[in-house]
Amino acid sequence: MPEPTLGSTAGMLAQIAGTGRDRHRGGYSRPVFAPAERELVDWWTEQVRRRGLEVETDRNGILWSWWNPTGRPLRDGVVTGSHLDSVPGGGAYDGPLGLASALRSLDLLREREIDPVRPLGLAVFPEEEGSRFGVACLGSRLLTGAIDPERARSLTDPDGRSFADAARGAGIDPRHLGRDDETLSRIGRFVELHVEQGRGLVDREAPVAVATSILGHGRWRVSVHGQGNHAGTTLLADRRDPMVTAAGVVLAVRRVAAAHPGARATVGRLVPVPGGTNVIASRVDLWLDVRHAEDAVTAAVVAEITRRAQVVAGEEGCSVEVREESSSPTVDFDPALRDRLGAVLPTAPLLATGAGHDAGVLAAHVPTAMLFTRNPSGVSHSPEEHVTDDDAELGSSALADVLADLLTT
Repeated sequence: MPEPTLGSTAGMLAQIAGTGRDRHRGGYSRPVFAPAERELVDWWTEQVRRRGLEVETDRNGILWSWWNPTGRPLRDGVVTGSHLDSVPGGGAYDGPLGLASALRSLDLLREREIDPVRPLGLAVFPEEEGSRFGVACLGSRLLTGAIDPERARSLTDPDGRSFADAARGAGIDPRHLGRDDETLSRIGRFVELHVEQGRGLVDREAPVAVATSILGHGRWRVSVHGQGNHAGTTLLADRRDPMVTAAGVVLAVRRVAAAHPGARATVGRLVPVPGGTNVIASRVDLWLDVRHAEDAVTAAVVAEITRRAQVVAGEEGCSVEVREESSSPTVDFDPALRDRLGAVLPTAPLLATGAGHDAGVLAAHVPTAMLFTRNPSGVSHSPEEHVTDDDAELGSSALADVLADLLTT
């Protein structure tokens, strides 16, 4: 297979293929404001400046660049973009594909000599995955006022460093975090391209899809409290072991979700405290992710999991508390904008998604839409995530087609 050309979508992704590789987990670990993600910010800045545009960081850490050849006021623009951060051990395309496609689509618009009647914005949102500070889409939540700035400042990473401190280290003044109506007014429409995180396009044998909706979803921290003790001297009958309770909670999560058709519930992270091999933990924290198209069902699933967790904890002499960290209702993308994308891309199927995105947060404030590019593995948040070079270019071309339509009429 020939090597991708430097200016192609795949060629741009190849430039960052070595950044943030995780030798322990496989894939990539690029937490927000950490060295790998900052290296990608430098790459993005270089790519944008190479195209004659500037990069500016707003008060919430979002990177903005504008193609505005006619010098019109930055109002009612068309914006596209995605994110650079990743989940631990994530794939190469989740986030960066959307940004490489944005750059490639800008190149295509210029090659086609498109004469825009409104500005085109390119945006990079920080902490989309929530993998470092626990709240997904944190940059877009701050921009839109969907999270209290004081709460955001006080969020901490696994090492105990606050979001305020990490933001300050990245050159962002945490005192100014929060809703930004001036920046919001610049976004007339937002279109995000993303790798598909499922098998919808594989099963339909199509390279690109138009999104219809995002399942309602949320994250909850479940903390099980027991009694720390010595693993060798404490009889089983004398134990109040939160790890035993945590195991019961994990099993209950699967059983409760299975009883609600269409529900997805996951425990993807579990942390014992203090975490010694020969120590009975005093506390175990686990993080619960629940999703369903109907928000009432999501709430019912969480309520039932909480009830069962309390029963299991009581049997072991432990206690349990469940605290919501983030919650997003089901999002239906703007119907008029969705239909317009469908008219531009008549062969693209319509797909709903169970994955959250910044576009879903912005949807409550501006018309938003999404495009998905085929992932032949059907696997995401994993090293197995993949996009072929040809599909990456087809996705960029589809994005350019959509942007050309929105920029010129």
